[in-house]
Amino acid sequence: MTIPKVDTLLLPFLRAISDQEEHKIKDIITTLADKFDLTPEERNITFSESSKDKIFANRVYFTRLNLKMANLISAPKRGVVKITEDGLNILQQNLSHFTTKELSQLEAYKNYRAKIKAKSAIDIADEEEEVISDQTPEESMESAYQTINEELAVEILEIIKSNSPDFFEHLVIDLILKMGYGGSRKDAADKVGKSHDGGIDGIIKEDRLGLDVIYIQAKRWDNTVGRPEIQKFAGALEEKRANKGIFITTSQFSREAKDYISRINKKIVLIDGESLQSI
Repeated sequence: MTIPKVDTLLLPFLRAISDQEEHKIKDIITTLADKFDLTPEERNITFSESSKDKIFANRVYFTRLNLKMANLISAPKRGVVKITEDGLNILQQNLSHFTTKELSQLEAYKNYRAKIKAKSAIDIADEEEEVISDQTPEESMESAYQTINEELAVEILEIIKSNSPDFFEHLVIDLILKMGYGGSRKDAADKVGKSHDGGIDGIIKEDRLGLDVIYIQAKRWDNTVGRPEIQKFAGALEEKRANKGIFITTSQFSREAKDYISRINKKIVLIDGESLQSI
């Protein structure tokens, strides 16, 4: 199930505290999660792997903030909320939906926003057209972050494609070294752009002692890399008596190419343009 957003949570939040008693926000989070039949996994989804903030709990907190700004709930003490007369009046209207758009038209909400703007000295040209978002601040920041990352990734890939194949080969070696594999830049550079021995563009020591090596092929292509190219690379590995290889391209791999590496004994990792952007 999709995790409900603020627009979907406004009315259920008010109904959950319609008994006019004081309720702890942590209990409301559980009540609403139960109402929407969220699984344990859905309740614990965070904004990212490095984040500890749970998306659903964050949306409930932001729902509370919006309701309080509109004077539909009060906060008699920290972590506790209670419905107000204005909140009860909203419920008595038996509305089928009540979103942030409708909430932003309430007089109490407008007055609250006006006070905030006055304190912040923010000049709003056309306040009547201002509509609040149902995204939490964290979600807005995450969305903006993702957009910037995607645009930057596309731009970087275009820069790579505009340079020479030799530049791409050296870039790939640097990238893999930065990922923590052993060996030195000089060790790798001796093999890049010079011998092209059997389709091998570079060699990286898997560890600093050089107990095992990884052979690399880098293709700055626009066309799809098919099975024949991967077979040639696998053949080059066989000649070197090597078992590990990385094939990197700025384009993409065909289904046949991916299927081929899944059926051979050698370990060949395929990294296409899309994956390259995220490394």
